[in-house]
Amino acid sequence: MWRKALIVETALVFLLPGVGLLALGALLDPAIAQAATCTTDNSSGSSGSSDAGSGLSEPSLSVSGTIPQSLTATTADGHTITLNHTQLEHAAAILATGNSENIDANSQVIALMAALTESSLRVLSNVTAYQDSADYPHDDDGSDHDSLGLFQMRPQAGWGSVANLMDPIWSSRAFYGGPDGPNHGNPAGLLDIPNWQHLSLGAAAQAVEVSAYPDRYANYQPVAEKIASTLTGVTLTGVTLTGGSLTGGSQCLTGGAGGNPPGSLPPGFAGALIAAAEKEVGLPYVWGGGTYTGPSGIGFDCSGLVLYAAYQASGGKLRLPHYTGDQIHDGTPVAWADKQPGDLIFYTYPGDSEPHHVVIYLGGNKIVQAPQTGENVRYGTLSEFGDEIATVRRLG
Repeated sequence: MWRKALIVETALVFLLPGVGLLALGALLDPAIAQAATCTTDNSSGSSGSSDAGSGLSEPSLSVSGTIPQSLTATTADGHTITLNHTQLEHAAAILATGNSENIDANSQVIALMAALTESSLRVLSNVTAYQDSADYPHDDDGSDHDSLGLFQMRPQAGWGSVANLMDPIWSSRAFYGGPDGPNHGNPAGLLDIPNWQHLSLGAAAQAVEVSAYPDRYANYQPVAEKIASTLTGVTLTGVTLTGGSLTGGSQCLTGGAGGNPPGSLPPGFAGALIAAAEKEVGLPYVWGGGTYTGPSGIGFDCSGLVLYAAYQASGGKLRLPHYTGDQIHDGTPVAWADKQPGDLIFYTYPGDSEPHHVVIYLGGNKIVQAPQTGENVRYGTLSEFGDEIATVRRLG
């Protein structure tokens, strides 16, 4: 999106949201629906992790659910458009991200309207402004000033890095915003807009995008509603490292955020620990960052994320120290073969006496962590740590 300096004030029309919005769980058309599940990855290898360690590979997440190969819909001004499978997978990413964060149906439709308008539901690189944007999975190259991705957000406006904005799931979280959004209200996502619920859906999309053409979003409301009613049951699924790309017509989606599908968290303290950590996915890594009540500064380091999640999961009863060398003595030891979701895994370099990194185990090969300087809180895999010594502890 391009925020023109000449736009001093954007007039917002205060109307109630449009009627006739179809709930996400309604009107799935089995005649056109075709199951599609896939995972891809934009990584190029990994080499360990620490509070200030070396580079890591980026995980990918897939959207699973019922996604048709194409969908035809009509805009408010009477134009018929047909969306292909890749565009619908991006729409599914927007919806599944909203579902995973308990975003209401109206907000999800607004996000679809914005992405339809800004990019035609395509992940757009912008090699003129950011040559490295072409290194990330993308559908085409755009040229709107320095805008990127599904929502045409601008790194220089503070929306995120090039890597962030080329990620459909991360950029969806940024668009939704709110207290759990990666930008924490600056720039403002939809949930950060005062009284957004009282705007028309098109005006709400414009309030986030701040476009020079504020009236165009409403034209895509019927299309967005049809997409939302068709893509029923889409969820974010787990981290894999399998290779692949959207470039060249691939039908798989890559991303760096999202986690457990709704209802899949373990019960009790372990599930609450995971949920608390997952809400911080997308925040920057900050050395020494993290308090019992949230990020100090703008982000977390590895032990800061753990102490915050443990404090939140315990209702304020569990106060861990802010150092991996001390945290490793909390809880009870667990054999590697007996580890369970919600356990902490500490990593120590061979020959060292204390761990340099701690992650939260999600099950399978998956973890959530604050990796290192220059990265964000993100999902990852156990296989990132090579021959490092792993120690498992269980809290709660």
